[in-house]
Amino acid sequence: MDDMYVGAMRVRLIVRESHSLKDKRQVLNSIRDKLRNNFNVSVAEVDEQENRQMIVLGVAVVGNESEHVRSTFEKIAQALRVHPVAEFVDHVIEVY
Repeated sequence: MDDMYVGAMRVRLIVRESHSLKDKRQVLNSIRDKLRNNFNVSVAEVDEQENRQMIVLGVAVVGNESEHVRSTFEKIAQALRVHPVAEFVDHVIEVY
C-alpha cells in the first residue's frame, strides 16, 4: 500500500470585536470557507462554541507525503496570522 499521511491541526483565534455569537459566526464562516477553498482541507469548529470571542478550529489534511501535509498546515497558520479580524493565538499540528 502506498504511503498515506493524515494531519490534524487545532487552531485558536480570538475575535475581540465580536459582541455576539452571530458576529463570531460571520467571522468563523468566512475563515472556514477561505480555508476550504484555498487549501482543500476539512474544517470544523471543535470547541468554545458558546464563547462569543474564541474560535477553536480543527483542520484535517490527507496526503501521500508527510512534508506536504506539514507544509499545508504552516501555510494555513501563516494565512491566519495575518487575518484582519481574528487574532491568531496558537496552533498544534499532529501528523500520523
